[in-house]
Amino acid sequence: MLYDAAIIGGGAAGLFCGITAGKRGRRVVLLEHNAEVGRKILISGGGRCNFTNIGTTADNFISQNPHFVRSALAGYTPQDFIALVDSYRIPYFEKKLGQLFCRDSSRAIVEMLLEECRRSKVEIRTSAAVRAISHTDHFEIETAAGSLKARSLVIACGGLSFPKVGATDLGYRIARQFGLAITATRPSLVALVARQQLAGLAGVSIDAEVTARSHSFRENILFTHRGLSGPAILQASNYWQRDEPITIDLIPGESESELLRQARETGKNPLNFIAARLPRRFAESFSAQGFRDLPLSKVKQAEREALIASLKAWNVSFWDTEGWHRAEVTLGGVSTDELSSKTMESKRMPGLFFIGEVVDVTGWLGGYNFQWAWSSGYAAGSAV
Repeated sequence: MLYDAAIIGGGAAGLFCGITAGKRGRRVVLLEHNAEVGRKILISGGGRCNFTNIGTTADNFISQNPHFVRSALAGYTPQDFIALVDSYRIPYFEKKLGQLFCRDSSRAIVEMLLEECRRSKVEIRTSAAVRAISHTDHFEIETAAGSLKARSLVIACGGLSFPKVGATDLGYRIARQFGLAITATRPSLVALVARQQLAGLAGVSIDAEVTARSHSFRENILFTHRGLSGPAILQASNYWQRDEPITIDLIPGESESELLRQARETGKNPLNFIAARLPRRFAESFSAQGFRDLPLSKVKQAEREALIASLKAWNVSFWDTEGWHRAEVTLGGVSTDELSSKTMESKRMPGLFFIGEVVDVTGWLGGYNFQWAWSSGYAAGSAV
């Protein structure tokens, strides 16, 4: 049998591409090397799947080409996916900042996608690891579950994040086989390992504004035994560069001038001044950094300014990320220069498509990467 399309990867993008193509009457086979599809969906969002973000725009993505995502996002929007979720009566809620989560289990999203696959007559083969691919006038794919042929081939096997659920470099190897360029990859949406010693603060959480390369995020930071984590740090990790510190505003709710005024008038020493605004354990560590134990109203103006400046712009240097096993996504991937932004098809190899995380498109934390999976899957599924 010659399939119209073979899709490698049974994650969010692959499943949605198959559904879209199947609804167009295409004969589709989906190949998944795990024993079940949707494993990353199941564990995402603490098991509740942050399946989209209602405020999704192109500005929420990182890519060598910042405009590449626009066409796909316009072709299939968060509202389109929400309508599908509503049609299955899956309860969900907005947690914060436009982030939509399942009220119950993320399994509801997987079951919805599987039912859509059944309705669209998508054939799913699990435990079907790909061993080799060749191309003549069509694609021939050898898998652990047998060989097959297809007119179009869609690569939806993700990036390198979450190796515990089976992530591999297969997508990049296929891209290189057909001559496509790869933008350098690294772990992202990931905790960072600090150069300075912060282990004594492990477990402390602070509402802060974190800035990396002019991109700022106001959410919690969390001290770990090796550095910093928490939503704001994960967001900043998309922009972090090894030789540049990240700047953290530890008291984002108050201006520097107002804090200076309060410091001039207070009878508190630096420790108690900081502890009134931040966790005591952090205040004890921070106030030990050379600040005297006098009331702030009695120290020199330059010392007060130095204290406030350090609270409003605390620079932390990191030497590495926590690695692929802790990363939520892969930064980098198949170069967007190689693909049509409307269809995700290779410009070099007609009939070859790349979608989802394997592409050099990385969303912020908060449902954006799932929306990219739905949108890029829809774009390719509409074209195969």
